[in-house]
Amino acid sequence: MQSEPYVALSAQVTLERRLKTLAINVANMNTVGFRESGISFHTYVARNGSQPVAYASPGQDYISRTQGPLIKTDNPLDIAIAGDGWFAIQTPAGTAYTRDGRMRMQPDGSLQTLEGYPVLDAGGAPLQLDPAGGPPVIGKDGMIHQNGRQVGAVGLFSIPDNAHFQRYSNSAVLPDKPATPVLNFDRVDVVQGQVEGSNVNPVLEMAKLMTISRAFQDVSGAEQSTDSTFNNAIKSLGDMTS
Repeated sequence: MQSEPYVALSAQVTLERRLKTLAINVANMNTVGFRESGISFHTYVARNGSQPVAYASPGQDYISRTQGPLIKTDNPLDIAIAGDGWFAIQTPAGTAYTRDGRMRMQPDGSLQTLEGYPVLDAGGAPLQLDPAGGPPVIGKDGMIHQNGRQVGAVGLFSIPDNAHFQRYSNSAVLPDKPATPVLNFDRVDVVQGQVEGSNVNPVLEMAKLMTISRAFQDVSGAEQSTDSTFNNAIKSLGDMTS
C-alpha cells in the first residue's frame, strides 16, 4: 500500500487546524485579556512494509501566557495584572480564571465582571464592597480600600505551567489543574485604572496565514503529482498486459 496519500492527508488536516486557530486569534485581537491559541506539533512513525513513514499529528492545543499590553483607562473599577497571575470568577461551570479585569459594582456592593460573574477573593468568596463607600482604591497586592478602610482583596491566582486550558466565555479559562493564591507580590502586581489587551500580534498572525497558505498549496501540488504518477503507472501496466 502506498503511504504518500495518507501522509499528504495528515498534513492537510494539520494545516486546517492551524488555520482555524489563526481565525480565532484574529477575531479576538481586540478582546480584553484574550490569550492567543497555538498548536504544538509532532510527528509519529508508522511502519509501512520495511520503510518507516512519518505522519504529521493533528497537534495539541495550548494557550499562550505571554503578557498583553496594558491599556490605561483611568476607571477605578478596571484592573490589570502585571506578571503571571489570574483573577478568579464564579461561573455556572465553576471557578474560571481570567485576565480581563473590567469590573462593575452592583447596587448591593457586589463586585462582578461585565458579564455578571462574581469576582472572587483569595479564599474563593465573592467580593462585597460598600455601595456607599465611593470609588475603591486597589493596591498592587489587590487590597481594596474605601474611605481609608479595607473592605476586601481581589484574589490573584497562579496556575501550574503544565496545566491545560479549556476556554470559557469571553477570555476566561478552565484549567485541568488547581490554581493556588498568589502570596508573593515581588513579581506580580495588580494595576488599577488599566486593562490588559489581547496578546495576539496581528502582523505575526498574517505572516502565519501566508505560510499556511503556501504549505497547503505545496501539499496539494505534491498530492496531485502522486496521483498523476499512480495513473501513469496503472496505464503503463495496462498497456503491458494488453
